[in-house]
Amino acid sequence: MPDAIELLKTRRSVKPREMTGPGPSAAELETILTIGARVPDHGKLAPWRFIIFEGEARLRAGEVIARVFARKNPGAPAADVETERKRLMDAPLVIGIVSFTKPHPKVPAFEQELSAGASAMNIVTAATALGYGACWLTGWFSFDRDVLDGLGLKPDEKLAGFIHIGTPTKPNEDRPRPSLSDIVTRF
Repeated sequence: MPDAIELLKTRRSVKPREMTGPGPSAAELETILTIGARVPDHGKLAPWRFIIFEGEARLRAGEVIARVFARKNPGAPAADVETERKRLMDAPLVIGIVSFTKPHPKVPAFEQELSAGASAMNIVTAATALGYGACWLTGWFSFDRDVLDGLGLKPDEKLAGFIHIGTPTKPNEDRPRPSLSDIVTRF
């Protein structure tokens, strides 16, 4: 297990197309989800939930995405529809982070949405700490109501994104990061 500070300093997203199996074991997945639920959550509202896509479930979700894409793009080439069908197929495990808000006199909706984002980041970090590659992605289908309905989200739920998790197929290269002098001010 890497040192926590070193892990946070070096964590990097791994592209799903650069992942393969195996994915996390059942015990590792439980650990990842437990850590995903340990985030700031003012009011103890738990304004998020998780959808697990692995094995055939990734194919079924891809069928939903492809069907909606084909209906909304009737002239799309078959290759484009097939690309949509394979959206969740690269990594062996994909976790959908569902965000919703609950009316509360002291906890605004935005704060609840931030909690869902914190949950997603904790999942990415936990998977990385366990030695897996992880990547938090969205895409048109993450915001399309017909896709969300097809994936079983309720009308008041949104998708904060999909976390793709698997074994990296090659060494991970870092990308340029912002200089602290460009993003930090003092009041």
